Amino acid sequence: MEDDPVTHLPTDVRAALRVFAFYLGNGTLDVDLLEGIDYRAHLFEFGSDLEMVFAIFANVLEVDDRGQTLNDGDAQYRAAQWIRERCDPGYQVEPPFEVWETELHGP
Repeated sequence: MEDDPVTHLPTDVRAALRVFAFYLGNGTLDVDLLEGIDYRAHLFEFGSDLEMVFAIFANVLEVDDRGQTLNDGDAQYRAAQWIRERCDPGYQVEPPFEVWETELHGP
């Protein structure tokens, strides 16, 4: 039997993206790491920064063979680290981002 072609993102992935977008837009993405930093104005003023936040989240997010997300908290944290680095020049991302984490895909 052949695998069915994927026509939609798995429900768990869609839910992870929705929750991530909610926290991001609400200003509550990783409140410990981003406490006191109002990053929303910065992200929404410069579209490429918002693009990178979603790219990092999507690149880090892992999904099992059933479509269940395995690390949405880690993906949120890595995106939050990038935001913190952009808004706080004194912040050092640990571990540093790898190329695959910040790769932009598509057109």
